[in-house]
Amino acid sequence: MRTISFRKAALLALATICAAGFTACENNDNPGDDEKEYTLEGGIKVYSDILFNNNELGNGDQEIILKGNQTIKKGTYLMKGWIYVAEGSVLTIEPGTVIKGDKETKASLIIEPGAKIIAEGTASQPIVFTSNVPAGQRKPGDWGGLILCGKAKNNQNTQQIEGGPRTKHGGNDDSDNSGVLKYVRVEFAGYPFEKDKEINGVTLGSIGSGTTIDYVQVSYSNDDSFEWFGGTVNCKHLVAFNGWDDDFDTDNGFSGKVQYCLSVRDSRLADTSQSNGFESDNCADGAEVDPYTTAVFSNVTFLGPKATDANFVNDVDYINGGAYFPNNGSALGRFQSAMQIRRSSRLSCINSLAVGFPIGVIIDGEKGNTPAMAKEGKLKLQNVWLADMDITGSDANKSYVDQLVTGYDENKKPIYDETQPSFSSTFFLSQVGNKVAALSELALTGKSTMTGLNADFMPQSGSPLMNAASFDGVSGMETVSYVGAFGTENWLEGWANFDPNNTAIQTRFPGDPLFAALASQNYPRFADQLLEEREANLCVPFVYQALLRANSPLSVLFTIKSLT
Repeated sequence: MRTISFRKAALLALATICAAGFTACENNDNPGDDEKEYTLEGGIKVYSDILFNNNELGNGDQEIILKGNQTIKKGTYLMKGWIYVAEGSVLTIEPGTVIKGDKETKASLIIEPGAKIIAEGTASQPIVFTSNVPAGQRKPGDWGGLILCGKAKNNQNTQQIEGGPRTKHGGNDDSDNSGVLKYVRVEFAGYPFEKDKEINGVTLGSIGSGTTIDYVQVSYSNDDSFEWFGGTVNCKHLVAFNGWDDDFDTDNGFSGKVQYCLSVRDSRLADTSQSNGFESDNCADGAEVDPYTTAVFSNVTFLGPKATDANFVNDVDYINGGAYFPNNGSALGRFQSAMQIRRSSRLSCINSLAVGFPIGVIIDGEKGNTPAMAKEGKLKLQNVWLADMDITGSDANKSYVDQLVTGYDENKKPIYDETQPSFSSTFFLSQVGNKVAALSELALTGKSTMTGLNADFMPQSGSPLMNAASFDGVSGMETVSYVGAFGTENWLEGWANFDPNNTAIQTRFPGDPLFAALASQNYPRFADQLLEEREANLCVPFVYQALLRANSPLSVLFTIKSLT
């Protein structure tokens, strides 16, 4: 009789706790670091299971290694330190999973060459990597980021990945498969491990074409939102939201095809290096080495600081970080261009729209031969529309004048011919389908039910963008009629989030019977199911802990007394 009453009391206590907040119902009965078996590799602990204390990925060490295959079940987890998924290993993450990055340990997930991540969410249940900081207090660089490395070619052979981790990438397998990222959000990443060594939101080092990357959003990255170092991976449906530095950065011979991208800028966030939509290099010194950066982007919409803020001023006093300045070593600067192509890059962009940057296009010849490659037709800017730019083009980095650069002096400062427009603007206007349009001409609307996307990004019926696309001379892309990232379908709906700072993190999700029981306020059923779930997983009820954590201890004690 007393056992039955005790269970009833436990059920009520658990219901009370979980009604107040799911995160109070944590188990700490899985083995900790002291109990898990591991080996050592270069002084780093190697595990076959990276789940600790039931809901922690990593044990708190700065670095651990996963060897083997592991599935992370749907739920909410705290990731600690740098977790390397080693060659031959597969990490699978179920749809609806939320992984919070620990700030103290600069938490990062690194998929090494020969390993795979299978993170395949759905539109209704995306997989979310986000900050562990409470809602309303999250900032860029709260944790490290997501890094994928593979065995495809780059033009530096085997190279160290950017940001600090041990991992090297590169090889000769252009069809290499590093897994799946689909319906995934990465928020508030990019902790600066060292000065000028920030981890990006999503970093892709030598990723091969066998990898699937589709419907991925990076928000409030403390460095670039997406950066490719070599590789051949094709990507679709990418969102760069309110990043710090560049939105799409391509280096070291990246040759993939990327289609349907949205870039949105916070007018108060720009990097000291000058922030761009595209920043594209062949390599850092501009050397003419194979494979060249020949990526092709199509159907991109860039919404610059003027598109999101009618009062924008391109000055460091205005670009002050606002509520998002992280005070972690990051330095603020100015906005630059929608597209900066430089250092022997041969990146092409077609069927795209850019609105509201200080500069439309920079074809920079300070290092390497990018202007010569443009003249020879080895890079394309076609069917690209610019609107509401201060100037159409500039020929040099950190130069805000549309004047022809004729050379560089002994201090590597550009020499201008003030009587002629820049090569960049002349080239842009000479290419097929390119246009400088009035903003009103575009007939854009913010057709979205989501909070936080305060910009017009979709063409209305009758917009000239709807039938302006052309794919002549380009293969490997889906053929659509419209310029920009959107036609009549808003592919953001359901999975994207433009207010991640104020989004509460749940440990249960719609469709889960426990969630349904709680939503219907059927607390006895919720508690009973929760205890059954714990029993099935060989977890003790933690009755005493539940009683101590209850929000109303007196009412719980009264309940126990009345039941006995």
